[in-house]
Amino acid sequence: MCKLIFVMRKLVNSGVVWVGLSISIFGFYSCNQSGTNKVQNVGAVDSMPPKKDSLIAVQDSISKVDSLRKDTITKMEENVDYKGTKDTTVLLTDTVSPRYIYLTFDDGPLNGSQHLDSIATAKGIKINAFLIGNHDKMSKKLHSFTERYKNNPLVDCYNHSYWHAHNKYSTFYSNPQTAFEDFELAEQSLGLTHKIVRLPGRNIWYIGDRKKVDLKSGASTAELLHQNGYKVIGWDCEWKINGVTGKPDLSVNQLYTQMKNLLRKGTSYTKNNVVLLTHDNMYQTKKGQRLLSDLIDSLKQHPNYRFEFVRNYPQ
Repeated sequence: MCKLIFVMRKLVNSGVVWVGLSISIFGFYSCNQSGTNKVQNVGAVDSMPPKKDSLIAVQDSISKVDSLRKDTITKMEENVDYKGTKDTTVLLTDTVSPRYIYLTFDDGPLNGSQHLDSIATAKGIKINAFLIGNHDKMSKKLHSFTERYKNNPLVDCYNHSYWHAHNKYSTFYSNPQTAFEDFELAEQSLGLTHKIVRLPGRNIWYIGDRKKVDLKSGASTAELLHQNGYKVIGWDCEWKINGVTGKPDLSVNQLYTQMKNLLRKGTSYTKNNVVLLTHDNMYQTKKGQRLLSDLIDSLKQHPNYRFEFVRNYPQ
């Protein structure tokens, strides 16, 4: 019995050994297989073409987007219609040739004329005053405004009639000879040296061989003046400012844009020249004076804009 037990124990121990040995062999084989696979996978990675770093790929995409964006912005800028008082496009649009601004002020001397004289001096620009003979005779104060104009080398004085047609324009122009004599009287009374006139209540041009008539009732008077050596000056745009409140019909930006567009598009009476009409009594208030100063500053942004005398207006 004891022998039997001894033999059985040996068999069991041998079986355990064999089982352990089998497990070890199996484990070794599995590890070897796994190792083989890892080696094969490494070889597979080495054989694939190298990929770009993800950061580099993203940077490349950003560069492409930036390039497309720049192209789009360039195309957009080509079609932009630039506007605004603070003009940032001066060098892009207005450097081809000189362009001339004629600031003209009608109906002086009046309260406001003295401020125009001061603004012209302060800004160092040329302005043009179309005077009425009768106004100069109304008071010593108004006459002194005329003298200020005449003594300022930055102000030219021209003829706007003696009686301003008594504000009855159709009646005034119904007799061209009488109207002509009214302008002659104003010239003598004011001591004017330039044969340049503006017809009251009429936007009529007659310079050289060119003429433009808005209302026919003033055409015969303009013709008679032209025959006697006068230049008849109209205007391209007008600015109205309430003399009491200082409120304008157009903002500085609106008027500036209008004048700039006339020059850029060549739609003024004479290309590269624009004549602005306004009136002396509109600048009685500080507000009106500030508006005019702001307009001048806006126009002075353009290095090729010149403030000029009407006597130099091209034929």
